[in-house]
Amino acid sequence: MLNEIEIGRNKRGRRTYSLDEVAVVPSRRTRDPEDVSLSWQVDAYNFDIPLFAAPMDSVISPDTAIQLGRFGGLGVLDLEGLWTRYQDPTSLLREIAELDRADVTRRMREIYSAPIQPELIRERIQQLRDAGVVAAGSLSPQRTQEYWKHVVDAGVDLFFIRGTTVSAEHVSGNREPLNLKRFIYELDVPVIVGGCATYSAALHLMRTGAAGVLVGFGGGASQTTWETLGISVPLATAVADVAAARRDYMDESGGRYVHVIADGGLGRSGDLVKALACGADGLMVGAALARATDAPGGGFHWGSEAHHPTLPRGHRVEVGRVAPLEQILFGPGLEADGTTNLMGALRHAMATTGYTELKDFQRVEVVTSA
Repeated sequence: MLNEIEIGRNKRGRRTYSLDEVAVVPSRRTRDPEDVSLSWQVDAYNFDIPLFAAPMDSVISPDTAIQLGRFGGLGVLDLEGLWTRYQDPTSLLREIAELDRADVTRRMREIYSAPIQPELIRERIQQLRDAGVVAAGSLSPQRTQEYWKHVVDAGVDLFFIRGTTVSAEHVSGNREPLNLKRFIYELDVPVIVGGCATYSAALHLMRTGAAGVLVGFGGGASQTTWETLGISVPLATAVADVAAARRDYMDESGGRYVHVIADGGLGRSGDLVKALACGADGLMVGAALARATDAPGGGFHWGSEAHHPTLPRGHRVEVGRVAPLEQILFGPGLEADGTTNLMGALRHAMATTGYTELKDFQRVEVVTSA
């Protein structure tokens, strides 16, 4: 392949691109930002903005999920997090934010060792439904078989199966693996699965009947997957490859469309723009929303990898407290650093390049300086 380079006599590697290495190009036509629509649809659910909040305790609580839902996005609740282990974890969230760095991993393991309570899963999902927003929750592949019925019976609208990497062909000699195709077929709710980062893995996930696939692993601000496992795929290439799988699966399936959702490494507004330009339909954002003054992390950000019981692959990182969630999403911007007015920046990028619809914006010209 033309984009492969020789690493050594016995190994060749494919040249890939991160979001930092690409940029979108203005066209001959510009638009008025007020004419730009950021709306999109997943299954039967319509959203005003293409933004999902990542299921991480530093980003999403039931209250912030409701708040984001009313702003037109989607907050995905971590159904293995503190809100399903404790009736009121606010003091624990505050403690995590205040821990000395040397004590973080040990203490977080202790806090997250409390058992998941099925009745709290039902209570949290019902709280979202009572507020009139789309109720979305996430489980890891390892926990899905144990808790999925509680999630579905509670009335979840969108069900996420999210892990560092999720495949349609997991093989285990110790236990019966989750059969994604059979599982999704038997559910009455749309399922979004990931992460994945290659054409082949995404195509297999699409064939399971998933409504969407999450793209990316190893690139989030709080993850150390690259350092710990040596695994990472630059997101620009990953999204473009999975978008190609979406196109080919549409031909294969007779027109069934599977949404591609970029997940991880979307810390600034420019990252959101470029992920969509590479072919994403939607965006799952963590650190960018953890900076909100009303985010539950109190200026810190972490994921489940940070308290893994045997192999931590993440940190609690300080992201600061920038502005309320509404201002982070819709402005006005505070600094010229891409941390506030995320949706305003996206509107201006689309208008500058001549597009008024998200689907059309996927055709924008992209260049690389690498």
